[in-house]
Amino acid sequence: MLEFDYVAKDRSSNKQVHSTVKAESEKSAAKVLMEQGYTPLKITEKSESKGPLAALRNRVSAKDRVVFTRQLATLINAGLPLAQSLHTVRDQTANKKLQSVAQDIITSIEGGSSLSIAFGKHPGVFDDVFVALVTAGEASGTLDQALERIADQQEKDAEIMSKVKGAMVYPFIVSLVMVGVIVFMLVTVVPQVGKLYKDLKQDLPLLTQIMVNVAAFIQQFWYFVIIAVGVGGYFLIQWAKTDGGKKAVDALKLNMPLFGPLFRKLYMARFARTTETLMSTGVPMLETLSITRRAVNNWYVSEAVGRAADKVKGGKALSVALKGEEYILPLVPQMISIGEQSGGIDKMLNKAATFYENELDQTIRSISTMIEPILMVLLAGVAGIMIGAVLFPIYNLVGSGAVR
Repeated sequence: MLEFDYVAKDRSSNKQVHSTVKAESEKSAAKVLMEQGYTPLKITEKSESKGPLAALRNRVSAKDRVVFTRQLATLINAGLPLAQSLHTVRDQTANKKLQSVAQDIITSIEGGSSLSIAFGKHPGVFDDVFVALVTAGEASGTLDQALERIADQQEKDAEIMSKVKGAMVYPFIVSLVMVGVIVFMLVTVVPQVGKLYKDLKQDLPLLTQIMVNVAAFIQQFWYFVIIAVGVGGYFLIQWAKTDGGKKAVDALKLNMPLFGPLFRKLYMARFARTTETLMSTGVPMLETLSITRRAVNNWYVSEAVGRAADKVKGGKALSVALKGEEYILPLVPQMISIGEQSGGIDKMLNKAATFYENELDQTIRSISTMIEPILMVLLAGVAGIMIGAVLFPIYNLVGSGAVR
């Protein structure tokens, strides 16, 4: 049951009433109010909570979406009517946001809408690939198979993203610890060295003087530093959401040392897997490329797919259209070319996707092996600088006889 805020007019007293009502849908809520003697003026679904934390709690994860899709496919395959299948899946779903979305889909279906149109009303939960595959499944009478394909594709995509994020967690944690150690040294140890030199009326070495000045600034204006970091982080995130920011971030992903090849293989695996899934379900080539272009989630790869789509529209083969594009790895057009000759493009794309998924695993293992010594050298360098700034001045004092 969902909870709705409502504004209604009491027919007996002609006064407006503001309250809440529980019902399965907005229409059901209106019906309940009318039975209670009210004329509904405004009905809106009540949010459980507001703010950034609510957005995290109410999000629909890839796992929730996969379970929802696979359960729906199983029930439809078992012969249950679509509306009944949706009711069952909604009741089994623990995610409140997905329950609300499922109820809205049920309302649309019972109102005569197709399943693809009902899913399309919720682009934040069901993307273009999802809706296109459902549309193709409805047209071919294989909706259950289409839903299974969607679940498989989403599972593989989620698994790949989990591995990529896992590869980046270790260096992030080490970097965080490194920053913490530097800040600790600056605010506790370095000021003591500065005080010692001041008491002895000696000049500090340049490196130590710089660190003493930084430490003094942090201690005196720590609140300003925290605010500056917070505001800077906020504006950086907002900038990354702009067109220019997205282009810069996407270019960095493709060209950054060590992680660049990882992201290139990720996008190729996503391109090949999405295109293969759409084509094998019967989605037309140009529509497939249009959807895949949005699904790859990288501006430069998306533009390459867009240029290829224009060439295909002009009569060129897909393999020829993709060949020579900077951000399309050579194996993809080669495999597509074989598929064009054999009449099995989707099968060749499946092999290309599997190849790049396996390559991703190998690349992640290689990065994990390489990054440990790199981080160790970096840590040693930072530690050496800090030790030099703290200990060398003390040794100089002892050597010069200033300290007896």
